[in-house]
Amino acid sequence: MIQTPVTASVLYIGVDDKTIDLFESQYVVPNGISYNSYLIKDQKNTVMDTVDKRATEQWLKNLDDALGGEQVDYLVVLHMEPDHASNIQILAEKFPQMKIVGNAKTFTMINQFFDLDLTGRTVTVKENDTLSLGTHTLQFIMAPMVHWPEVMVAYEQSEKLLFSADGFGKFGALDTKEDWADESRRYYFNIVGKYGMQVQALLKKAAALDIQKICPLHGPVLSENLGYYINKYDIWSRYQPEDDGVLIAYASIHGHTVEAANQMAAFLKEKGAKQVVLTDLARDDMAQAVSDAFRYDKLLLAAASYNADVFPCMETFLLHLKGKNYQNRTVGILENGSWAPSAAKTMRSILDQMKNLRICEPVVTIRSAMKSTDLPAMEQLAETLLQQ
Repeated sequence: MIQTPVTASVLYIGVDDKTIDLFESQYVVPNGISYNSYLIKDQKNTVMDTVDKRATEQWLKNLDDALGGEQVDYLVVLHMEPDHASNIQILAEKFPQMKIVGNAKTFTMINQFFDLDLTGRTVTVKENDTLSLGTHTLQFIMAPMVHWPEVMVAYEQSEKLLFSADGFGKFGALDTKEDWADESRRYYFNIVGKYGMQVQALLKKAAALDIQKICPLHGPVLSENLGYYINKYDIWSRYQPEDDGVLIAYASIHGHTVEAANQMAAFLKEKGAKQVVLTDLARDDMAQAVSDAFRYDKLLLAAASYNADVFPCMETFLLHLKGKNYQNRTVGILENGSWAPSAAKTMRSILDQMKNLRICEPVVTIRSAMKSTDLPAMEQLAETLLQQ
């Protein structure tokens, strides 16, 4: 079924996928995902990206319905990741006269993904090149490493539309009613988060454009209060905290470290923490834990020692943060160990590889189970964490 048109001449032809369990084989998507594709109807009918192979049949039907028997003249490829580019060859074979628009890196990747002869069928664009479709004109802006090297975005000059590739996308099918920021934040930090500098460069280019609507490759078309969405991306890509609060991320084996984490939450609330969120790294969604770590300005790590190291789910969490360029935060550490506590040393060794983190001293160590004698040090850690 065709979704509401973006404008009278720009039609949405994407597909909701509510059968997928793990996006990119790692991110839980309880409300599915949308694969967005658009058709610009003009003298030169132009498709903006394809969709994942999981949605090929419905996408082709949407495209045929929107075309009404007409041909496709151009396929613009903004991003070569398979959830958007899987149907390039199918479309090229369906419309033999169609030309494919991309940059030099786009065509290198097309040759890697497909056995497809595009001789005489390519239009190679570079920074600020334009392509006239008739009454519409596309202006191309390179966005390398947001979040692949070939990524570009396209600005349609007449209707002031920004086709933003993976930028401003979110998890969740389009028919899902949910807060944009929560699932967009989880999407951004887990997929694009490493490339804040590159996102900042793209935002500076976009600031020179009069944008009325943003058309991402996942999630809804954004058409109101665009400053809100752009401000979120600015905060996220500068690695600045979004909210005052503490994420307590704990890794517990038999439950004693959970008890300590809960006590730390109580101390933090007593001392005026605006928000305290707890996450069980062994059971909760790791992508959500990463998102929350970036959302709040403070992080408390509580973990059991394990094999002279740290309980594995804590190590995994910290490596995720390191890989996404976690920085500009205050971090407290609580470890648990029955005979040779080692968790803090391992956690600190990973934290030390990150930028501009304020590590609270001293580290709190509990032995096996929290005792009344541990409470003063724990209370002091809560106070220190909030003061820094």
